[in-house]
Order: sequence, then C-alpha cells, then structure tokens
Amino acid sequence: MRKWLSKKKEPMEVENIPSDLATPLHKDIDQTIENVKSILGNSSDFVVREFKIGSTQLVKVALLYMDGMASKMFIQDYITETLMIDLRLTDLPTGNNADSSGKGSSPNQGNVRKKAKWIKPKVNPQESDLFKVMKDQTLANSEVEECKDYQELFSFILAGDSIILMDGYETAFAIGSKDYESRSVEESSSTTVIRGPKEGFTETLRTNTSLIRRRIKDPNLWIESKVIGKKTQTDVAICYMNGIVSDKIVKEVKKRLDAIDADAILESGYIEEYIQDYPHSPFPTVYNTERPDAICGGLLEGKVAIIVDGTPFVLLVPTFIVDFFQSSEDYYQRADIGSLLRLLRYLGFFLALLTPSIYIALTTFHQEMIPNQLLISLAAQREGVPFPAFVEALIMEITFDILREAGTRMPRAVGSAISIVGALVLGQAAVEAGIVSSAMVIVVSLTAISSFVFPSPDLSSSIRLLRFPFMTLAAMFGLLGIIIGVIIMVMHLASLRSFGIPYVSPMGPLILQDQKDAFIRLPLYRLSTRPRLMNQKNIVRENTDKPSPNRK
Repeated sequence: MRKWLSKKKEPMEVENIPSDLATPLHKDIDQTIENVKSILGNSSDFVVREFKIGSTQLVKVALLYMDGMASKMFIQDYITETLMIDLRLTDLPTGNNADSSGKGSSPNQGNVRKKAKWIKPKVNPQESDLFKVMKDQTLANSEVEECKDYQELFSFILAGDSIILMDGYETAFAIGSKDYESRSVEESSSTTVIRGPKEGFTETLRTNTSLIRRRIKDPNLWIESKVIGKKTQTDVAICYMNGIVSDKIVKEVKKRLDAIDADAILESGYIEEYIQDYPHSPFPTVYNTERPDAICGGLLEGKVAIIVDGTPFVLLVPTFIVDFFQSSEDYYQRADIGSLLRLLRYLGFFLALLTPSIYIALTTFHQEMIPNQLLISLAAQREGVPFPAFVEALIMEITFDILREAGTRMPRAVGSAISIVGALVLGQAAVEAGIVSSAMVIVVSLTAISSFVFPSPDLSSSIRLLRFPFMTLAAMFGLLGIIIGVIIMVMHLASLRSFGIPYVSPMGPLILQDQKDAFIRLPLYRLSTRPRLMNQKNIVRENTDKPSPNRK
C-alpha cells in the first residue's frame, strides 16, 4: 500500500504532438488543429472556426485565434466575410487536385457582391498558386505573413493575430488582428508637471512608439524590435536617433539585451536589472520615466530608449547623476526659474541625506557648535527622552518609512488620509509620551519633505537607503564620520559608469562646455551642443542667435 502511494505518476503522453515547436505544420488540417489544441491544453479561450471556400467547396479552411486578444469585428468583416461570402462563386486552385481545365465561374457570377473577386485558375496550378491567390488577391489586410511551423504559429496567435489554415498545405497565413484591452493615454502618475505635456506612456508598445514618433518626425528615428523571455515572449523595442547616437552605445545595448536568457520579462524593471552596470550600487545607472517628452529629449541628446511591452515605464541609457535632478519642466520655463528649481533640488538632496546625521553629530559630540539659546531649548526638550539621539532618529525614520509605504499601498481614497493623520497623531503622541523630542520630529519632517523634490523617485529611494549608514557614522564618529561617508560616496560615484560613460559627467571628467546644463540651465540659445562624451558625430544641435531688440 505504501509503495503504491509513493509511486510517482508518469506524465500522460499524447500521440502526434510535436515535441519540438520548430516542427513543420501538418498537411492534414484536422491533425494540425488537434496538435494546437493539445499543446494549449484545450484552453477555453482558443477559438477554431472551420469552413469551406470557393464555388466547388473543395478548399477546407480553418480560422484560429485567441478570444479576447483578437478583434472579432475585424475577423468577421475582413476575414470570414471575404473567404465565405466574397469567394462563394469563385473557382480557386486546390493544389494538384485542382481542376486543370482552366474553366471558372463567369465574371457576372463573381460580381454578386461588390467585394467579390473572380479568380480564374491557371491551366496547371501548383501548390503555391492558391497561396498567391489568397495573399495577393483575396486577403485585404495590411499585415499578412506566412508561418510554416508551430513555433511561428504560436508566436502569432498568442500575440493576438489570426491564423488561416488550408487543408493540404504545410504553410498557414498569419493576419494581424490584435485588439486586446489597453489603457488609454493618461497623465503620468509618477512625474507631474505644472507646465508641459500631460501625456504619459501606456502599457501598449505601439502606443508608446507612436507617442515618440509624433514628437520626433524624423526618418533617422530608428526603432528595432526584439523578443525577450522564453515563456513570456515579451516585445522589446530599441529606439535611437541614427546619426546622433554613438554606434558603440547602440552596439552595447543590443549586446546586453541579447545576453538576457530568462523565462519572464514582466516589466521594464527586469530589463533594467539585467543590463545595469553596477547591480549592487545604491545609485541607479538606468533612467526610467513615464513621460514621452523626457524620452524624446534624451534621444535628441544621443541616448537610447528601451520600450517594453506591458509597462508604461521606458528606460533611457546611458544616464548620469545630473539626469535625476533635471525635470522636463526646466526647459518649459524661463532659464532663471528653471535654474532656481534645479538648485533647490540639489539642496534637497543634501538635506534629505545629511540632516538626521548632522543633528545626531551635533547633539552627541559637538554641542559647542550649537548656539546657546538653541542648545538650552534642545536640552530641555530631551530632558525626559530615554533614548540617545541615534536611537531616537532611527525610530522616527523607520516609523515614517512605514507610514509612507502604507500610504502608497492603501487604496487611494484612504491612503493619503492614513499617511497624513498617522504622521500627525503618532508624532504628537510620541512627543507627549516622551519617546522623542520635538526637534527630532522637525528634523525627520524636513528630511521627508526634501526627499520628494526629485523628479525621479529612484534617487529618493537611494537617499532613503544611504541615510541610515550616514546616521550610524554620525553616531560613532560625529562630523568626522559624516565627512568620511561623503568622501566614500563621492569616490563611489566617480567609479561608476553607465554603458561606458562616466556616471558623474560632466563634473568628472570636468567638461566646461557641458556645465551650461548641469547645475543650472542657461537659455536655450546657449545650449547649442550636445553632451560631448556621448556624441562625436553630430555635436551641434542648434545655431539660434541671441534675440536682440530693435532700439530704433
């Protein structure tokens, strides 16, 4: 009995199922349909429609598609109606068994419907004649391709296309009929602007490429497609400006994408993790955004965009540290306003990173650096707090991160209310209970607000991760520990590269000509050249002169 229970069940084998999907299609249409059904496990969303065409009703045809991924209206109007109604009085060649007399229906009979075609077969029709008639004279579709094996058949049908099988032929037709549900173009939820386009990418690949094409109407905008993922078969598009982008960068991007050997690519984050230069670095070396205008701006600078089907986040490589401080809105406003906002982001970076650690260092080791009145006030606030400044800051930082994560994951209707009310109630209760001081609540609040000033949330996540090591160094060594941490961080940034380009460019190496769009933004007529480390072909992007008013 025990042996019978422990005996493993052998997998049930089904006859005539091809073990290799590269096997050619069977000439028998019924056998091919059974093989497809068996490979799909008799899935309920797989639809088969069998019928006969031609005046003699000798040509047996089957239409295959996946319900929910193909347009039923398109199939009815342009496939089944054409084959079943428009060809009902038409003599079609049927391979070696076709009528070789050359006689066919009269043209008057073929004009029963306006769209009907009268096709007179050749005297000695060959097997390919029917395919030529179907492809060149019958199927009025813009996307018609041939597939000869099961691998091609499944790649088409699982992408939403329709398959036409004909009895006696080892080749089938794949007709573009994709029409699965997709989200419409909406405003980007991760990056918002006051002035500028409100459109954001969607989860559909072709919608995203059209948003880029609409902004860059140049034939040098090249888009190449790849399929990555052995199981998911995810469509990935590589987009770049020919004549501007460096050939080395394009070659490196293709090399890294071709090296991906994985079952699934469900989001662009998979691609980002596979192709990034330093996976263990806290700083992102691949830029991602939902905004088409930001991607177009990067393409015109000589970068490469990677668009993944199924996600609105598009990748942009190579990227620099300064890219995470720049917003599309900087170029839609005046240069002075854009420069001021950019400088505020740099200030917010240091505030979000170093404010808790500086507070810990001053209150623990360097009280003499604090003004007397402020020192007395801080001492009075901390009189009843049982924890040192480091533990106090650690408790508040972890609590706020939990509240922020909860506000993000909660439903939108209550998420913002939970985060705001939770922060106020917990902060006030912690101060009244003597767990933390009021000054620490102010420090953590300033840190949290400063972390939201960056256009890219990736840099904010990096700061959240680095904040705790800096707090530890401040608790151990004071200001000296903070200085040591900053030096180590700068050395690490200087060692990073993104697809062969220095990560801290144009500061390291120092390129004076590119400083005009780094910390501040000069007027557009001064931004006449592209970044020099990425562009060697077409460095000049504009020759607009400074406007001079007429004083007469």
